[in-house]
Amino acid sequence: MHPTYSIIFFTTASGAGYGLLACMGIFPALGLIPQDRWLGLTGLGIALGLVSAGLLSSTFHLGHPERAWRAFSQWRSSWLAREGVIAVLTYIPAGLFAIGWVWFEDISGIWGVLGLLSALAALLTVICTAMIYASIKAIPKWHNPWVPANYLLLGATTGALLFGALLHLFGAASTEADIMVLVLLALAAAIKAAYRLGSAEATSATVASATGLGRRGRVTLLDPPHTRENFLLHEMGYRVARKHAAKLCRISDATLFALPLILTLGALLLPPPPAAAAALLAALSAALGVVIERWLFFAEATHAVMLYYGEQKV
Repeated sequence: MHPTYSIIFFTTASGAGYGLLACMGIFPALGLIPQDRWLGLTGLGIALGLVSAGLLSSTFHLGHPERAWRAFSQWRSSWLAREGVIAVLTYIPAGLFAIGWVWFEDISGIWGVLGLLSALAALLTVICTAMIYASIKAIPKWHNPWVPANYLLLGATTGALLFGALLHLFGAASTEADIMVLVLLALAAAIKAAYRLGSAEATSATVASATGLGRRGRVTLLDPPHTRENFLLHEMGYRVARKHAAKLCRISDATLFALPLILTLGALLLPPPPAAAAALLAALSAALGVVIERWLFFAEATHAVMLYYGEQKV
Protein backbone atom coordinates (compact mmCIF):
# COMPACT_ATOMS: atom_id res chain seq x y z
CA MET A 1 0.00 0.00 0.00
CA HIS A 2 1.15 3.53 -0.72
CA PRO A 3 2.12 5.16 2.62
CA THR A 4 -0.01 8.29 3.04
CA TYR A 5 1.86 10.74 5.24
CA SER A 6 -1.27 12.32 6.69
CA ILE A 7 -2.44 8.89 7.89
CA ILE A 8 1.00 8.05 9.27
CA PHE A 9 0.96 11.30 11.24
CA PHE A 10 -2.62 10.68 12.34
CA THR A 11 -2.04 7.17 13.66
CA THR A 12 1.25 7.99 15.40
CA ALA A 13 0.35 11.40 16.85
CA SER A 14 -3.15 10.47 17.98
CA GLY A 15 -1.88 7.12 19.29
CA ALA A 16 0.69 8.86 21.48
CA GLY A 17 -1.88 11.49 22.49
CA TYR A 18 -4.42 8.89 23.55
CA GLY A 19 -1.72 6.93 25.36
CA LEU A 20 -0.70 10.06 27.27
CA LEU A 21 -4.35 10.89 28.00
CA ALA A 22 -4.85 7.39 29.41
CA CYS A 23 -1.84 7.81 31.72
CA MET A 24 -3.04 11.25 32.82
CA GLY A 25 -6.40 9.72 33.71
CA ILE A 26 -5.27 6.54 35.45
CA PHE A 27 -2.35 7.71 37.59
CA PRO A 28 -4.26 10.48 39.44
CA ALA A 29 -7.05 8.01 40.26
CA LEU A 30 -4.43 5.75 41.86
CA GLY A 31 -2.93 8.67 43.78
CA LEU A 32 0.49 8.20 42.18
CA ILE A 33 1.09 11.77 40.99
CA PRO A 34 0.57 15.21 42.58
CA GLN A 35 -2.38 17.51 41.82
CA ASP A 36 -0.07 20.14 40.37
CA ARG A 37 -2.05 22.52 38.14
CA TRP A 38 0.77 23.10 35.67
CA LEU A 39 1.49 19.41 35.32
CA GLY A 40 -2.15 18.82 34.48
CA LEU A 41 -2.30 21.73 32.05
CA THR A 42 0.85 20.66 30.23
CA GLY A 43 0.09 16.96 30.13
CA LEU A 44 -3.55 17.25 29.10
CA GLY A 45 -2.69 20.08 26.70
CA ILE A 46 -0.08 17.96 24.91
CA ALA A 47 -2.36 14.90 24.88
CA LEU A 48 -5.39 16.70 23.46
CA GLY A 49 -3.16 18.71 21.11
CA LEU A 50 -1.67 15.54 19.61
CA VAL A 51 -5.09 13.93 19.34
CA SER A 52 -6.64 16.98 17.67
CA ALA A 53 -3.73 17.45 15.25
CA GLY A 54 -3.88 13.77 14.34
CA LEU A 55 -7.63 13.74 13.77
CA LEU A 56 -7.39 16.88 11.65
CA SER A 57 -4.59 15.44 9.52
CA SER A 58 -6.67 12.30 8.86
CA THR A 59 -9.00 14.39 6.69
CA PHE A 60 -6.22 15.63 4.40
CA HIS A 61 -6.25 12.50 2.22
CA LEU A 62 -9.99 12.77 1.57
CA GLY A 63 -11.22 14.05 -1.76
CA HIS A 64 -13.96 16.03 0.00
CA PRO A 65 -12.97 16.67 3.64
CA GLU A 66 -16.09 18.75 4.13
CA ARG A 67 -18.15 15.56 3.82
CA ALA A 68 -16.25 13.68 6.54
CA TRP A 69 -19.09 14.26 8.99
CA ARG A 70 -21.29 11.88 6.99
CA ALA A 71 -19.15 8.92 8.07
CA PHE A 72 -20.48 9.27 11.63
CA SER A 73 -23.88 7.94 10.55
CA GLN A 74 -22.44 4.52 9.69
CA TRP A 75 -21.29 3.62 13.20
CA ARG A 76 -23.34 0.40 13.20
CA SER A 77 -21.21 -1.19 10.47
CA SER A 78 -18.07 0.91 10.04
CA TRP A 79 -15.03 0.94 12.31
CA LEU A 80 -14.09 4.29 10.78
CA ALA A 81 -17.39 5.76 11.93
CA ARG A 82 -17.03 4.19 15.38
CA GLU A 83 -13.58 5.68 15.65
CA GLY A 84 -14.94 9.11 14.79
CA VAL A 85 -17.84 8.88 17.23
CA ILE A 86 -15.73 7.71 20.17
CA ALA A 87 -12.95 10.19 19.34
CA VAL A 88 -15.43 13.08 19.57
CA LEU A 89 -17.06 11.70 22.72
CA THR A 90 -13.62 11.43 24.36
CA TYR A 91 -13.39 15.22 24.46
CA ILE A 92 -16.31 15.40 26.90
CA PRO A 93 -14.83 13.57 29.92
CA ALA A 94 -11.33 14.75 29.00
CA GLY A 95 -12.43 18.39 28.90
CA LEU A 96 -14.30 18.15 32.19
CA PHE A 97 -11.34 16.33 33.77
CA ALA A 98 -9.05 19.13 32.58
CA ILE A 99 -11.36 21.72 34.20
CA GLY A 100 -11.23 19.88 37.51
CA TRP A 101 -7.45 19.47 37.45
CA VAL A 102 -6.44 22.87 36.08
CA TRP A 103 -9.20 25.16 37.34
CA PHE A 104 -10.07 23.56 40.68
CA GLU A 105 -6.74 21.72 41.14
CA ASP A 106 -8.68 18.62 42.18
CA ILE A 107 -8.25 15.13 40.72
CA SER A 108 -10.23 13.21 43.32
CA GLY A 109 -13.87 12.12 43.52
CA ILE A 110 -15.92 12.83 40.41
CA TRP A 111 -12.92 14.42 38.72
CA GLY A 112 -10.99 11.18 39.14
CA VAL A 113 -13.90 9.23 37.65
CA LEU A 114 -13.87 11.56 34.65
CA GLY A 115 -10.15 10.90 34.27
CA LEU A 116 -10.78 7.15 34.19
CA LEU A 117 -13.56 7.62 31.63
CA SER A 118 -11.14 9.66 29.50
CA ALA A 119 -8.60 6.85 29.70
CA LEU A 120 -11.20 4.24 28.71
CA ALA A 121 -12.46 6.32 25.78
CA ALA A 122 -8.88 6.92 24.62
CA LEU A 123 -8.09 3.20 24.57
CA LEU A 124 -11.36 2.39 22.77
CA THR A 125 -10.56 4.99 20.10
CA VAL A 126 -7.16 3.42 19.41
CA ILE A 127 -8.78 -0.02 19.15
CA CYS A 128 -11.30 1.33 16.62
CA THR A 129 -8.46 2.86 14.59
CA ALA A 130 -6.66 -0.48 14.52
CA MET A 131 -9.81 -2.36 13.55
CA ILE A 132 -10.20 -0.17 10.46
CA TYR A 133 -7.14 -1.98 9.08
CA ALA A 134 -7.60 -5.35 10.77
CA SER A 135 -11.07 -5.69 9.23
CA ILE A 136 -9.79 -5.48 5.63
CA LYS A 137 -9.76 -9.10 4.46
CA ALA A 138 -8.17 -8.18 1.14
CA ILE A 139 -4.89 -7.31 2.90
CA PRO A 140 -3.69 -10.45 4.73
CA LYS A 141 -0.84 -8.63 6.51
CA TRP A 142 -3.45 -6.53 8.30
CA HIS A 143 -6.29 -9.01 8.69
CA ASN A 144 -5.06 -10.64 11.91
CA PRO A 145 -5.46 -10.09 15.68
CA TRP A 146 -1.90 -8.82 16.07
CA VAL A 147 -2.79 -5.49 14.41
CA PRO A 148 -5.14 -4.21 17.18
CA ALA A 149 -2.71 -5.41 19.85
CA ASN A 150 0.18 -3.71 18.04
CA TYR A 151 -1.67 -0.40 17.65
CA LEU A 152 -2.88 -0.40 21.25
CA LEU A 153 0.51 -1.21 22.75
CA LEU A 154 2.45 1.23 20.58
CA GLY A 155 0.00 4.01 21.43
CA ALA A 156 0.20 3.18 25.11
CA THR A 157 4.00 2.93 24.99
CA THR A 158 4.65 6.22 23.18
CA GLY A 159 2.11 7.95 25.43
CA ALA A 160 3.68 6.46 28.56
CA LEU A 161 7.12 7.64 27.45
CA LEU A 162 5.76 11.18 27.09
CA PHE A 163 4.10 10.85 30.48
CA GLY A 164 7.31 9.67 32.14
CA ALA A 165 9.28 12.52 30.57
CA LEU A 166 6.75 15.07 31.83
CA LEU A 167 6.89 13.72 35.36
CA HIS A 168 10.69 13.95 35.37
CA LEU A 169 10.66 17.46 33.93
CA PHE A 170 8.17 18.62 36.59
CA GLY A 171 10.18 17.04 39.41
CA ALA A 172 7.41 14.52 40.08
CA ALA A 173 9.24 11.40 38.92
CA SER A 174 7.36 8.20 39.64
CA THR A 175 9.06 4.82 39.96
CA GLU A 176 5.75 3.21 39.03
CA ALA A 177 5.59 5.25 35.81
CA ASP A 178 9.12 4.28 34.78
CA ILE A 179 8.46 0.62 35.50
CA MET A 180 5.23 0.83 33.49
CA VAL A 181 7.21 2.22 30.55
CA LEU A 182 9.70 -0.65 30.74
CA VAL A 183 6.91 -3.24 30.82
CA LEU A 184 5.07 -1.61 27.92
CA LEU A 185 8.26 -1.44 25.84
CA ALA A 186 8.91 -5.14 26.38
CA LEU A 187 5.31 -6.07 25.55
CA ALA A 188 5.19 -3.83 22.48
CA ALA A 189 8.44 -5.32 21.15
CA ALA A 190 7.12 -8.86 21.67
CA ILE A 191 3.80 -8.10 19.97
CA LYS A 192 5.58 -6.41 17.06
CA ALA A 193 7.75 -9.48 16.59
CA ALA A 194 4.65 -11.70 16.67
CA TYR A 195 2.96 -9.44 14.10
CA ARG A 196 5.92 -9.67 11.74
CA LEU A 197 6.03 -13.46 12.06
CA GLY A 198 2.30 -13.79 11.54
CA SER A 199 2.12 -11.40 8.60
CA ALA A 200 5.08 -13.08 6.91
CA GLU A 201 3.21 -16.39 6.97
CA ALA A 202 -0.20 -14.93 6.07
CA THR A 203 -1.44 -15.88 2.62
CA SER A 204 -5.16 -15.72 1.99
CA ALA A 205 -5.17 -15.79 -1.81
CA THR A 206 -3.05 -16.74 -4.80
CA VAL A 207 -3.40 -15.90 -8.45
CA ALA A 208 -4.78 -19.42 -8.96
CA SER A 209 -7.51 -19.04 -6.34
CA ALA A 210 -8.33 -15.49 -7.45
CA THR A 211 -8.95 -16.54 -11.07
CA GLY A 212 -10.44 -19.94 -10.27
CA LEU A 213 -8.04 -21.59 -12.72
CA GLY A 214 -5.88 -23.44 -10.20
CA ARG A 215 -7.20 -26.86 -11.21
CA ARG A 216 -5.82 -26.38 -14.72
CA GLY A 217 -2.24 -25.99 -13.54
CA ARG A 218 0.09 -23.10 -12.84
CA VAL A 219 -1.50 -19.73 -13.56
CA THR A 220 0.64 -16.89 -14.92
CA LEU A 221 -0.08 -13.43 -16.25
CA LEU A 222 -0.09 -13.25 -20.06
CA ASP A 223 -0.58 -9.51 -20.49
CA PRO A 224 -0.97 -6.72 -17.91
CA PRO A 225 -4.47 -5.22 -17.60
CA HIS A 226 -3.09 -1.75 -18.36
CA THR A 227 -0.20 -0.40 -20.39
CA ARG A 228 0.67 2.29 -17.86
CA GLU A 229 0.38 2.89 -14.12
CA ASN A 230 -3.14 3.54 -12.88
CA PHE A 231 -4.70 4.43 -9.54
CA LEU A 232 -4.70 0.84 -8.26
CA LEU A 233 -1.03 0.35 -9.04
CA HIS A 234 -0.14 3.67 -7.46
CA GLU A 235 -2.12 3.20 -4.25
CA MET A 236 -2.12 -0.57 -3.75
CA GLY A 237 0.91 -1.69 -5.72
CA TYR A 238 3.53 0.26 -3.80
CA ARG A 239 6.66 -1.79 -3.23
CA VAL A 240 9.61 -1.26 -0.96
CA ALA A 241 12.87 -3.07 -1.68
CA ARG A 242 13.50 -5.93 0.72
CA LYS A 243 16.95 -4.63 1.67
CA HIS A 244 15.53 -1.18 2.44
CA ALA A 245 12.67 -2.67 4.44
CA ALA A 246 15.11 -4.76 6.50
CA LYS A 247 17.30 -1.72 7.17
CA LEU A 248 14.34 0.43 8.19
CA CYS A 249 13.08 -2.38 10.38
CA ARG A 250 16.37 -2.46 12.29
CA ILE A 251 16.34 1.33 12.68
CA SER A 252 12.75 1.21 13.93
CA ASP A 253 13.53 -1.51 16.47
CA ALA A 254 16.56 0.40 17.73
CA THR A 255 14.85 3.78 18.08
CA LEU A 256 11.42 2.53 19.16
CA PHE A 257 12.36 -0.25 21.57
CA ALA A 258 16.07 -0.70 22.36
CA LEU A 259 17.17 2.90 22.89
CA PRO A 260 14.07 3.98 24.88
CA LEU A 261 14.49 0.89 27.07
CA ILE A 262 18.11 1.80 27.90
CA LEU A 263 17.25 5.47 28.43
CA THR A 264 14.28 4.65 30.66
CA LEU A 265 16.49 2.44 32.80
CA GLY A 266 18.83 5.40 33.05
CA ALA A 267 15.94 7.66 34.06
CA LEU A 268 15.00 5.15 36.75
CA LEU A 269 18.50 4.93 38.21
CA LEU A 270 20.06 8.35 37.62
CA PRO A 271 19.67 11.48 39.81
CA PRO A 272 17.02 14.10 38.78
CA PRO A 273 18.69 16.31 36.12
CA PRO A 274 20.25 13.50 34.03
CA ALA A 275 17.16 11.35 34.62
CA ALA A 276 14.90 14.00 33.08
CA ALA A 277 17.19 14.29 30.05
CA ALA A 278 17.19 10.50 29.61
CA ALA A 279 13.40 10.31 29.84
CA LEU A 280 12.97 13.10 27.30
CA LEU A 281 15.43 11.48 24.88
CA ALA A 282 13.58 8.17 25.26
CA ALA A 283 10.30 9.82 24.23
CA LEU A 284 11.91 11.58 21.24
CA SER A 285 13.63 8.40 20.10
CA ALA A 286 10.36 6.46 20.25
CA ALA A 287 8.62 9.20 18.27
CA LEU A 288 11.07 8.68 15.41
CA GLY A 289 10.85 4.91 15.69
CA VAL A 290 7.06 4.73 15.62
CA VAL A 291 6.91 6.90 12.47
CA ILE A 292 9.28 4.48 10.69
CA GLU A 293 7.31 1.50 12.02
CA ARG A 294 4.03 2.93 10.76
CA TRP A 295 5.52 3.74 7.33
CA LEU A 296 6.60 0.10 7.01
CA PHE A 297 3.17 -1.06 8.19
CA PHE A 298 1.64 0.53 5.09
CA ALA A 299 4.52 0.08 2.64
CA GLU A 300 4.86 -3.68 3.19
CA ALA A 301 1.13 -4.44 2.91
CA THR A 302 -0.11 -5.95 -0.36
CA HIS A 303 -3.74 -5.73 -1.51
CA ALA A 304 -5.37 -8.78 -3.15
CA VAL A 305 -6.08 -6.76 -6.30
CA MET A 306 -2.38 -7.04 -7.12
CA LEU A 307 -2.96 -10.70 -8.01
CA TYR A 308 -4.34 -9.38 -11.29
CA TYR A 309 -1.19 -7.35 -11.88
CA GLY A 310 1.45 -10.06 -11.64
CA GLU A 311 1.69 -10.98 -7.93
CA GLN A 312 1.58 -14.75 -7.35
CA LYS A 313 0.23 -14.51 -3.79
CA VAL A 314 -0.76 -12.02 -1.13
